[in-house]
Amino acid sequence: MLRPNIMGDAGLLLSGAALFLNGLMLMGKADAKSAAVFNLFIGALQVIVPLYLIIVSDQSNWTIFSLASIFLFGFTYLYVGVTILKDLNGSGLGWYSLWVAVVAVIYAVAAYLHFEDIVSTLTWLMWAYLWFLFFLLNSLGKKIDAYVGKVALIQSWLTLTFPSLLSMAGLWRNPQVVEAWIYISLATFVYFAAITIKIRVSILKAKTA
Repeated sequence: MLRPNIMGDAGLLLSGAALFLNGLMLMGKADAKSAAVFNLFIGALQVIVPLYLIIVSDQSNWTIFSLASIFLFGFTYLYVGVTILKDLNGSGLGWYSLWVAVVAVIYAVAAYLHFEDIVSTLTWLMWAYLWFLFFLLNSLGKKIDAYVGKVALIQSWLTLTFPSLLSMAGLWRNPQVVEAWIYISLATFVYFAAITIKIRVSILKAKTA
């Protein structure tokens, strides 16, 4: 099955830590350069490991398809780290994030249609939404740093940290856990939508004031 923990539980856990730091950074609660260094560590790990796993894999189409998804995270973290440390213009990172958002939707479709995995489907849609927000923030210059930080913070726990911990405990595929996670994910989507509408209404009111 195409699962969020295809990266391995340890990789998921560390990825959650990187996203957690990035969320705090965007909310102005963590030093950007300090967070950038950790992004480089995790990014390098998530480029080297999948490359090795692909080389030693059975080379089947779906195995490579699943393992290749790790690169999306690895290069995102590397790009974020280098952009911050070198003080680069973030537009390139933003356009890359848009490309990844589209690819993430494709992975969500594959998870639903081929693997019949609703958990992975919802997870990939969440990640696609976050990457799209990075595009709006970095390439279109939208002033939504705090909102993107909040989304990243929530997703760091919901899609990465908790799933990895539950998986290591042997509980992630428990039917009750899966059902609870689906309901929590749907509630999170509603929460994100409500905040988005609220922000949009505030912007429109400011323009007409």
